[in-house]
Formats: sequence, structure tokens, C-alpha cells
Amino acid sequence: MKLYHMPDSGNSYKPRLLMAKVGIDCDLVEVSSRDGSTRSADFLARNPIGKVPLLELDDGRYLAESNAILLYLAEGSRFLPKDQYQRALVHQWLFFEQYSHEPNIAVRRALKIYEERHVLATPQRLQETLEGGNRALQVMETRLRQGPYLVGDEMSVADISLYAYTHDAEVGGYDLSLFPSVRDWVERVSEDADHIVM
Repeated sequence: MKLYHMPDSGNSYKPRLLMAKVGIDCDLVEVSSRDGSTRSADFLARNPIGKVPLLELDDGRYLAESNAILLYLAEGSRFLPKDQYQRALVHQWLFFEQYSHEPNIAVRRALKIYEERHVLATPQRLQETLEGGNRALQVMETRLRQGPYLVGDEMSVADISLYAYTHDAEVGGYDLSLFPSVRDWVERVSEDADHIVM
């Protein structure tokens, strides 16, 4: 398989981290929205939405969207529960990540680290994303006070998905000391992942 990815993208980090934990070998192909390579005709032929990550399967089919890739790669592994209700809870957290967490925590990080986005980093936008991100972190804090992982007592792709941008949320200006259960969870998920660089 091939994974088209942008090295400093949290969404690209998710499948790389899962593959490392599961032991899946994959060729990495670097592309970037910053240099326009995700908008090239060649890349758009593979993924018309023009975003990474993109997984190319051995049979030539393509799969986009980071959380869909996680679900595909986790099939049959310990990272995707067999129980129907627990699988639904995994999906619940993946939707939460895309609709409540990523639009605030990842966006605020991008506004701060990518020079071309600084013009969009208005005080109002930064405040909105700070408040929205803190709300998302509080939701996670509430759940993680009840157990070690987001779904049950075992790590799942829900944890990997939300870890991708949470583990460096402080880059975006979030204070994880306000969320001690989230901070402890970050430590648990990060075990054996330190060599997988975002």
C-alpha cells in the first residue's frame, strides 16, 4: 500500500500511528497542500477532494478521509471492538473529532504555525477556536475520568484519531494542565509512539 501524506498534518499522522501500532508496512508518498501538490492533476485523479491523507490499496483502489482510513486499517485488530455497541461508540468519537475537536484544535494550531494562515488569525477567530477547543477537551475530560480510554478499557482508533491533534494542542495555545485526565490519556496513548513523528 501507499499512503499519500503531509508530514506535519495531524490527519496524516493518524494512519501512520495506527500502522506503526498494528505493524502494517506502507510506502509513504509526501505531498502537501502548502506547495500545491495536492491540487495537481495527478493527485486530483486519485482524490478529487485534493486532501491528504490518501491510502492507495494494493489493488489500486483509493481511500480518503483519515478516520475512514483508520477504520479500514483497524479491521480485525484490537483497535476496533467486535461488540456492535462499542463499535458505534468508536464511530461516535470519530464524528466528534471531525465536528467538534478538529475544527477548533487543529485549526487554531494551523493558524499559529503556518505563516500563510496568519492573516486569518484574527483575535475573534483565535478566541472562537480557543473556546471551542476547550469545550471539546472538557468533553474528553469528562469521559476519561470514567476510564482509561475513550471506548471501554482498551485503546481503539477513537483514541488514535483524537490523539493526533490533542497531543500537541499546546502548540495551538491550549493548556492541558486544565484537563488532567486528558493529559494522562495522552501519556498512555503515546507509549511506543514516540518514534512516529508528526
